Amino acid sequence: MKHQSPAVRIGAMLLVATAAASVSANDAPAVKHVFNDYQTLLNSYLQEKRTANGGLVSAFDYEAALADDQTEGLLDDQSEQLAAFDVSTLDTREQALAFWNNAYNFFIIQQILTERGEGELVSSVWDYGGRYNPFTDNVFERQMFEIDGRDYSLNEIEKGILLGAEFEEKGWKEARVHFTVNCASVGCPPLRESIYTSDNIDELMTENTRLAFNTDRHLRVEGDTLHLTELFKWYEQDFVDEGGSVRGFISQWADEAIVEKVEQTDSIEYIDYDWSLNRPGNFPEFR
Repeated sequence: MKHQSPAVRIGAMLLVATAAASVSANDAPAVKHVFNDYQTLLNSYLQEKRTANGGLVSAFDYEAALADDQTEGLLDDQSEQLAAFDVSTLDTREQALAFWNNAYNFFIIQQILTERGEGELVSSVWDYGGRYNPFTDNVFERQMFEIDGRDYSLNEIEKGILLGAEFEEKGWKEARVHFTVNCASVGCPPLRESIYTSDNIDELMTENTRLAFNTDRHLRVEGDTLHLTELFKWYEQDFVDEGGSVRGFISQWADEAIVEKVEQTDSIEYIDYDWSLNRPGNFPEFR
């Protein structure tokens, strides 16, 4: 082994330490590793499938998760991690976007796996109340998901934080978030096998948006009519603010072939949102 002087060894150690600190800051390990248990759930039970049109569909195998003895422990451990997480450490745009997207997507899965009437999975998130049972708060309004010692609702995470005034003032608000949060329904943009991190959040926001546009549930052209997911009706202003118009937003993020088709349309109709649970059996692609 080649001999190194103490000064060289110390210099090398300082370089390694400096590099490690830089990687730690860039990768935001607090965000990346706080979702380890959620990542295990995705690795074990999420199914992704590319479509013939270059899109992507994904489904979560809730039945398999419930049959696995490890699931309860993963849900509990992940919940504890989030309850104890210090949100004040989210000091960059990428860290904040990654964290809150992951939190939303984990909590909706946890909700479905843990609240089952007579032990049965819901057929839709609306089974919890709101649309079909107006006397019960819907799952998006329930303030029951703990982060940093405080209970949040899914609506608060999505609309109050990710799409809220504070993020907008900071320049962190992203309309592409509509294609990264997942409401556990067939009509939602696809949930991904990988958790979001500060390193991949921008790439995956862009990719998810593009993949959704290549999937008929979210965008298709028939004659001179553009058919769009109802996300564009419910959150139209977010897309207009970012792209100047709905078509402008699509032009920013869709494949060129899709953009060319969209430019030839002169009217918009909306595709009925499919609120069926995003389990494999509800997708023709997985049958």
